[in-house]
Amino acid sequence: PLGQVSELAEQLEERLFHRYGFHNGLIQERLQALSEVLERLEELQAELRRVCCTVEAAYQELCL
Repeated sequence: PLGQVSELAEQLEERLFHRYGFHNGLIQERLQALSEVLERLEELQAELRRVCCTVEAAYQELCL
């Protein structure tokens, strides 16, 4: 009985280790994708700020 428990515990440990590795890989991929999206979002925000400044400047020129 003790040998069976030990063997089952070892099998469980191997399965958990495999699952952890698999899910860790998925998490790393998704974090990388999120990082890329956030970087692109920052670029778009900067571009939007430039557009807003340009529109504001054009508006002020037209009104003055």
